[in-house]
Amino acid sequence: MDSLRAFYPVLATIAAYLIGSLSFAVIVSRTMGLNDPRTYGSKNPGATNVLRSGNKAAAIVTLLLDAFKGWLPVMLVKWFGEPYGLGDGTIAMVGLAAFLGHLFPVFFRFVGGKGVATALGVLLATSWILGLATGITWLVIAYAFRYSSLASLVAAVFAPVYYVFGDGLVWAMDKSIVLSTAIMSLLLIWRHTENISRLVKGTESKLGSKKKA
Repeated sequence: MDSLRAFYPVLATIAAYLIGSLSFAVIVSRTMGLNDPRTYGSKNPGATNVLRSGNKAAAIVTLLLDAFKGWLPVMLVKWFGEPYGLGDGTIAMVGLAAFLGHLFPVFFRFVGGKGVATALGVLLATSWILGLATGITWLVIAYAFRYSSLASLVAAVFAPVYYVFGDGLVWAMDKSIVLSTAIMSLLLIWRHTENISRLVKGTESKLGSKKKA
């Protein structure tokens, strides 16, 4: 059993990636008889684009499930990982793996979403205070400017900052979690490159706008 101990973090990371690869925007849309979200709007398989279908229930379910698949792998390591030698380093790896699964899902030809909800789920599982602070940041910017992409970009920038500044006040900072959070933030910004361009041009769609015919 001890000889397999070194493989447990790898197995947990692979499992997290597979969970993250469940593209719930596509799954929920198919289940509810909606068009594939990869064929309209921003063509992004995420909750915001599902909202453009006009079906708010589908968007909410997608949002919750996308967040859940980021939250679950981290919490499983926290709940059951200690006897297997799984600590903060594994928490960082499984959180990042679930996020990467959403971006590059093996079950959907590696074409995934932008990862905002999944990243939030990872942060909530890492620390509910970190997740709450990041989520509130998203809500404030989204409410003020009505741009989901802008809210996501601002929240992505602040997430690792919140974690670093919480060291000694709310939690004991772990370098592996700092690194994984920073990588998620950079990938989120990268996945929003087209949105940044549209924001600069003033052509970005606002929250609640439906798909064009």
